[in-house]
Amino acid sequence: MLDYKLLAALAAVVEQAGFERAAQALGLSQSAVSQRIKLLEARVGQPVLVRALPPVPTEIGRRLLNHVQQVRLLERDIQAQVPGLDEGGPPERLRIALNADSLATWWAQAVGSFCTEQGLLLELVVEDQDVGLKRMRAGEVAACVCASERPVAGARALLLGSMRYRALASPGFIARHFPSGVTAAGLAQAPAIVFGPDDLLQHRYLSGLAVEGGFAYHLCPSSEGFVRLAEAGLGWGLMPELQVQAELAAGRLCELLPERPLDVPLYWHHWRSGGELLGALTQHLQRYAATQLVATTT
Repeated sequence: MLDYKLLAALAAVVEQAGFERAAQALGLSQSAVSQRIKLLEARVGQPVLVRALPPVPTEIGRRLLNHVQQVRLLERDIQAQVPGLDEGGPPERLRIALNADSLATWWAQAVGSFCTEQGLLLELVVEDQDVGLKRMRAGEVAACVCASERPVAGARALLLGSMRYRALASPGFIARHFPSGVTAAGLAQAPAIVFGPDDLLQHRYLSGLAVEGGFAYHLCPSSEGFVRLAEAGLGWGLMPELQVQAELAAGRLCELLPERPLDVPLYWHHWRSGGELLGALTQHLQRYAATQLVATTT
């Protein structure tokens, strides 16, 4: 029989990225949290955490975390149906991983009314769209928006549509680096802007132009900061069409190759046994995304 106090300690350590913050979240001493983890490991007969900074779940730890995520959602459904079971504690937050560009564009409007109607709290974990699924695989989140098509075991994946990106730069940057017009070779020589080490959009774009190899780039792990750096003339980069309408209209940013947008499919991943809440959120997101994202067939 699983002891959910022990599982709650495991989830807190992973979600809070350490024992000290987990203890604060649970209202326990750090020693008590450590003891619960040790007891859980004794019961399952193997380690559930790699004691790194931050702590990382082992394979069995990931399985237990996945279970905790799904149980939390099912408990919410039961409490809604049987209010007497609600012990009056703080509401659980639904942990969702999503890419920064979705957060900066369509996500807030998509979930605003749903969260208000459901009394739902969110805890958003921002990851690049190419790697966000690792959070679900690690059991850290109940759902994920990312570019990965294949779901993890026990989960479903639904295509929401595609985020359309445009290669943009400031007029001054274009004048300096492309005085005779934008070419693939010229793009490879001009400094770019990249969101982070996992962001391969600019690499993919250049590859589509038959340009291979390395190139110089700034790293900027902020969607808004990315646009501001481009406006300031520091580099060129791929930006969501949804995000830069005002900058394009005002002429602060200009397209480099208007005939070559890049569409990145976005998938909504969620646990199969996520309960009524995740099912309702999935339907809500699907309807909203159809009005904001580019229709895609795969």
